[in-house]
Amino acid sequence: MDRLRSMEVFVGVVEAGSFTAAAKMFEMSVVMVGKHIAELEQRLGTRLLNRTTRRQSLTEIGEQYCEQCRQILAHVQSADSGALAMRSSARGILRISAPVAFGSALLAPSLPDYMVAHPEVSVDLELSERISDVVEEGLDAAIRIGRLEDSTMIARPLQPYGMVICAAPAYLSQYGTPRTPADLAHHQCLDFLHWRRVVRWRLNPSAAPKPSRFRSNNGQALKQMALNGFGLAMLAEIVVAEEIAVGRLVPVLRDFMPPMRPLHLIYPRGRQATPKLNSFVDFVVAQFGLP
Repeated sequence: MDRLRSMEVFVGVVEAGSFTAAAKMFEMSVVMVGKHIAELEQRLGTRLLNRTTRRQSLTEIGEQYCEQCRQILAHVQSADSGALAMRSSARGILRISAPVAFGSALLAPSLPDYMVAHPEVSVDLELSERISDVVEEGLDAAIRIGRLEDSTMIARPLQPYGMVICAAPAYLSQYGTPRTPADLAHHQCLDFLHWRRVVRWRLNPSAAPKPSRFRSNNGQALKQMALNGFGLAMLAEIVVAEEIAVGRLVPVLRDFMPPMRPLHLIYPRGRQATPKLNSFVDFVVAQFGLP
């Protein structure tokens, strides 16, 4: 028999005062009520109820066991109610992963709007260049740049992700504006630490800048160095869009940049969607989806 059901029947017998009253409560026969109690007593190896033809009472062990059953059943009810609530409205912890540049420049600034609209959702946002395993790490969703390898995920396309080379007006005034990728050999180029030599400053045609005086694993740090006139930086366009718009940074070599890369929001295909996940997917697609 189902142990939780037997516990429920046992508590019902105690609270109703008799097998007959409990049988009516659970819409089962008196014999079945007795089987549930007998199953518990056999499992525990002790009597829970003293029964006569006229009355029943709890044994000492039965009294303690009854109270513990009440607590267990209350926890089960609470768990069921919580699960039903999460299925009916957006609530719970939303765990998402995104690349550093996109996450810091676009996603994080937009999240307050999402959280105001869904006050019962908490957000755990991991910003990293590491390709996280959505399923293994218990993530709800992730942002991916580039061609997708895993076809088991649902992928929602977002606006493509482009790069730009830019520098401060003061730097270009002092050192000149590069006209072709070959000109980069005569400029200070600010590098990402994680770039390998074979993919460094991938342009068409390819470029071979001289070794950089400053490297960082963070786009914001490279942007600050560029703003201070220390050289040219190749950054995600979203990271420097505001500075370019107001003229604090000037884009160069636009005609030689590599094609824009695809950007997707991904989440597990087989996972039953919750209002929490659905609301986040709708939000991201509305904010950053294709026109």
